[in-house]
Amino acid sequence: MITMTFETLALPLARPFVISRSARTAVTVVRVHLTDGEYSGTGECTPTPHYQESAESVTEQLVQIQSHVEQGLSREALQQALPQGSARNALDCALWKLDAARQGKTVWQLLGVDQPESVISAETLSLDTLENMVAAAEEAVAGGVKLLKIKLNGEKIVEKVAAIRHVAPHATLVVDANESWTGLDLESLFHALHDFNVAMIEQPLPAGHDDELVRCLHPIPVCADESCHQRSDIAHLRDRYEMINIKLDKCGGLTEALAMCTEAKTMGLRVMVGCMLGSSIAMEAALPVAVQAECVDLDGPIWLAQDAEPALRYHQGEVWL
Repeated sequence: MITMTFETLALPLARPFVISRSARTAVTVVRVHLTDGEYSGTGECTPTPHYQESAESVTEQLVQIQSHVEQGLSREALQQALPQGSARNALDCALWKLDAARQGKTVWQLLGVDQPESVISAETLSLDTLENMVAAAEEAVAGGVKLLKIKLNGEKIVEKVAAIRHVAPHATLVVDANESWTGLDLESLFHALHDFNVAMIEQPLPAGHDDELVRCLHPIPVCADESCHQRSDIAHLRDRYEMINIKLDKCGGLTEALAMCTEAKTMGLRVMVGCMLGSSIAMEAALPVAVQAECVDLDGPIWLAQDAEPALRYHQGEVWL
């Protein structure tokens, strides 16, 4: 018999996190705890209002499925019992941890995947004035960061990237528009950014309104984030994107994320692993997918005023396990 509990926590940020459509000074997460009295597992999710989620809606889903989980619902059955999204993510990851503990293994061992010493992760530059973003980039690369993810809206795009490239000449740069480039001359913009050796552009147009990418020549790979939630989305994206961003909160957990990774590669799409703001509990769960990805963005904990314990170590642009 399993006992399932869950809690909602508001985690203050150390500094504001700003993207094209929102600004945050705290993040609300939901944690699921499972125990059979001897072994336990915990999972964490970050409900996202942009995807019509809240802590209340996630909690409601967990209440509805609690009795089934406590009676032994398997990970496989969970995939049909809950829709993709944050609630299923927290529960799926908790079940992975519980199953591994019961077998005296780590999740890595359960998957048959070698655990690396570290993984290179992006550090995000929050949307801000050009001067502040350049200062943040200088601080990041001085600390050894190798991959910078630049949050942008429709203003001063090339100017900001040019200035950041100037102070970070050796860093890999990726740009995240968060659906904000509607109405811009994308082809000219992509070619201008190519001059600054931008490695990838993430979600330039709103989900469901990205047909322009089919006709737009882009010398830089474009990655689907808001347009790609689960495995069934992938086939419809191949004519406009070269890469997909897999996030456990979007797809509903490690089980679906691993399947998405396999599906994407089968269809010739490259893989990025991303995250919502959250603690090391959520980031650690995504690491078995991250080792299969070309680009990793799991920097959520560095934005928190206080991380969960045991915390992952972030140092010189890498997550150390």
